[in-house]
Amino acid sequence: MDIITNCPVCGQQNFRISMEIPDYFLTQEVFKISECLSCGMLFTNPRPALNDLGRYYKSEDYISHSNTKKGLVSKVYHWVRNHNFKKKFKIISELSKGRELLDVGCATGGFLSFFKEKGWSVTGIEPDSDARKVAKEVNGLNVFDESELVHFKENSFDVITMWHVLEHVPFPGERLEVLKRLLKEDGLLVIAIPNPGSYDAEFYGKFWAGYDVPRHLLHFKQNVAKKFFEKLHLDCFCIKPMKFDSYYISLLSEKYKNGKTSYINAFFKGWKSNRFAKKHENNFSSLIYLLRKKK
Repeated sequence: MDIITNCPVCGQQNFRISMEIPDYFLTQEVFKISECLSCGMLFTNPRPALNDLGRYYKSEDYISHSNTKKGLVSKVYHWVRNHNFKKKFKIISELSKGRELLDVGCATGGFLSFFKEKGWSVTGIEPDSDARKVAKEVNGLNVFDESELVHFKENSFDVITMWHVLEHVPFPGERLEVLKRLLKEDGLLVIAIPNPGSYDAEFYGKFWAGYDVPRHLLHFKQNVAKKFFEKLHLDCFCIKPMKFDSYYISLLSEKYKNGKTSYINAFFKGWKSNRFAKKHENNFSSLIYLLRKKK
């Protein structure tokens, strides 16, 4: 295990243990989440060593890296994913001045395939070799291991996206500095992350599926995320909700909390979370941060 001694956002060393959470999804190992008393950042601490992280993703049920549609949850996930592709395309195409797209953490490449069909030039980064193989051999995409990021040319992409990826990154500041270098001066950086400041997160507490320890190393509340981006000289000019996420995360959280899936309770909690967010600073279950490099 790696022990974190400095806050990933502000660098301070004054922490408290916020909660202890089992890996409900896979191993049942218990992990601690620390809260920085200086900036409020939440992070898994200690966390698995970098060379050990991969084993926590090795499950066919980890459907963001799988094409499986077995079971109702997986079918709903894929239906919502395809619906979201259309919404993401609308947001990005209206804001981007070009069509060179890099998706970091592209999994099997569904998002990239959608944009490719729309005439975009697409490139992916995916650390998981199995998911990368599907993206390349099944979907015919240009997808590389994350080690290749440093070899890409500067100012080469109009849009760089990270869909629920930043929370998995051990060194987020370093990663975003690399992406800033690859982004054109007027380019668009899109980052979607879970929000532990949402109603569903507060309701489910340690059972909230958005924590997903130890795969999620970082847990950004909205105010902390904005401070983090500001520190990196990124202009967060707009924040948009991912409204379907509250339902999906509530569905998993219900199972973790009660040992069984309750579609009715999950739907009600997801609906209530979205309603709460509209009245409380748009604190939806997941948020999309739209960013540009500061001049």
